[in-house]
Amino acid sequence: MTLKEAKIYIQKELSDYYPKNEIESFIKIIFSDVFDLSSVDVLMKENETLPRKAKLLINEITERLKTYEPLQYIIGFTEFYGLQFKLSPDVLIPRPETEELVDLILKEYKDPSGFENPKGLQILDIGTGSGCIAVSLAKNLPSAEVFALDISSKALETAKSNALKNNIEVTFIQEDILNDFSDNVAFKRRLTSVASKRRLTRVASKRRPTKFDIIVSNPPYVTFSEKEKMQKNVLDYEPELALFVEDDNPLIFYNAVCRFARHHLSSEGKLYFEINEQYGKEIKTLLLSSGFSDVEIIKDINGKDRIVKGRLI
Repeated sequence: MTLKEAKIYIQKELSDYYPKNEIESFIKIIFSDVFDLSSVDVLMKENETLPRKAKLLINEITERLKTYEPLQYIIGFTEFYGLQFKLSPDVLIPRPETEELVDLILKEYKDPSGFENPKGLQILDIGTGSGCIAVSLAKNLPSAEVFALDISSKALETAKSNALKNNIEVTFIQEDILNDFSDNVAFKRRLTSVASKRRLTRVASKRRPTKFDIIVSNPPYVTFSEKEKMQKNVLDYEPELALFVEDDNPLIFYNAVCRFARHHLSSEGKLYFEINEQYGKEIKTLLLSSGFSDVEIIKDINGKDRIVKGRLI
């Protein structure tokens, strides 16, 4: 099998399963990320014969794609905000909308020339999953101290590996945000305990946060009634715990994060949410009633309400 034949094989095998443009995207990712071949390489070497091992791998990937398994899980990683992230079925696949959330925060905390705000920011990412938000912020704000919280130990394992992979230090905490964290002293002790267990000199030398300057969260926000509208590759493979909320309480995590933020954000600190487009107005009202000002709903590249941000008075 040559490279050209491999491309034709993938197109033919997947033609009954995916639209043409999506198949072309698969082919590009397989050749570039699995075989480290650029588009130019593929053209220049299209008549070269693939090793048997490569042919078997293409066959395996194609067969798994036929079951609608996401390609990112098959190859085990994805790109997010210019960085590479390991993935497992225990974490959601990062979306472009979440890159927009990261980009917004970075634009607000860097000056127009691109330099970081000189203040050493304290940042908390709630519901970190793969760690894509926390790691991307830490990479681009190197003087910041970044913390990341998640209920899932398996998700935190993946997030920790992504921090190491990208040579970034993040303090990870396993907790359920639905617990009551109104006791600021108790939570600070928890942070200190977690950080000390890491035994990292640089982290140990940094100040423990009394309050965070930024809290960001992309919590579960898809209601169970929206399941029927979702694609099979999401429903069958991505973790339900990180996706869905009950229809009768769709803002459960937003309420919990707001309660937490009232106690753990510094004065003038900012809260950023990624949201379900259906609940932008409700989440804006929630922030206003929770003591936030300058509350804004921000649309994503597709014109959908996707981010809500506010500043604690």
